[in-house]
Amino acid sequence: MKLTKFCHALLLTSSVLSFASSAEVNFSGFASINAGKVLSGDGAPQYGVPPTFLADYPIVSAYEEEWDFSPESLFGLQINANLTDGLSATAQIVARGANKWDAEFEWAYFSYELNDNWTVQAGKKRLPLFYYSDFYDVGYAYVWMRAPADNYTWQIFNYNGINALYTTDVGDWSLAANIYTGKEDDPENKLLGDFFFGGAKTQEIWKDIIGGVVNLNKDELEVRLTAMQYTNERYIDGVRQFWDGKDSRDGTFYGAALNYDTGTWFVLTELSRLDLDGSFDTRMITFGYRIDDLTPFIAYSEFETDGEEDGEEHSTVSVGLRWDVYGSTALKVQYDKVSDDSFDFAVTGDSSALTFGIDVVF
Repeated sequence: MKLTKFCHALLLTSSVLSFASSAEVNFSGFASINAGKVLSGDGAPQYGVPPTFLADYPIVSAYEEEWDFSPESLFGLQINANLTDGLSATAQIVARGANKWDAEFEWAYFSYELNDNWTVQAGKKRLPLFYYSDFYDVGYAYVWMRAPADNYTWQIFNYNGINALYTTDVGDWSLAANIYTGKEDDPENKLLGDFFFGGAKTQEIWKDIIGGVVNLNKDELEVRLTAMQYTNERYIDGVRQFWDGKDSRDGTFYGAALNYDTGTWFVLTELSRLDLDGSFDTRMITFGYRIDDLTPFIAYSEFETDGEEDGEEHSTVSVGLRWDVYGSTALKVQYDKVSDDSFDFAVTGDSSALTFGIDVVF
């Protein structure tokens, strides 16, 4: 692990917060130590890709035929400082095995509580496209080894901007809403460069982002609705890309999640659509049952384009078990079977994989 880089990031965060010596500073953390391997797979010989299980698309954490601890293991630290009445600063640093343990700021933003209902935030945050976006890196927060890769697949997952949070009660329902705007410029997008453009340096830009999220909660039922629009620009090896003669294109994202949890058994669902030179659809459903500290589950997820000849289509069936050993520690094991039915190109081909690990929060 590159502890030096992690320590540098931590020292930088501490120095930023030290200007308010009387501030109340709180630290929390999370970690996942996971291992896995491909049991069988086709790979994508036309791209020189061996049998591979792509567990996480945005950061390209991939398992091959030898046991490996690097792809999904991570260590995260979150620092929150209450600076003055209503004003706070939050930073989150994450070091990932998939990124050779280079520590990076995933979050760095200020929050100001206007009143009991409204909070304004500004800085770098996770793009809230999906239900699990805000705690995507915290494996302890969900039942699977990782959020279903077929769904959580887009190239950009952070943004720099401003957002407004609103919370209230509407009858028996709890409501939380978020309106946000901003931009993200990724100078070396790993997913596009490594898997779709043959290792070429790919700069992916999402600008003029504007979106909103609504969460509704009542007893066992939770509903989440989201929408976002943005403008996409791209450079490959420094050359600006064009789509139908235009140097940018506009995308619109829609998503919905419906979860039902009785405390004993639960059903988790999520679907999304991205309209961007065609439509890209994702769907996920998970069934789970809690038996004391054990939670077996089965899940299905899929990604598909609108059927063009060069389209992308893949799905995953997952079976797993979570064991809550202590109040802040969970052991997990999961078997995944991927069917890659893409037309002219396969992402990684069909595969089956076994992964296991431990998730902790502290």
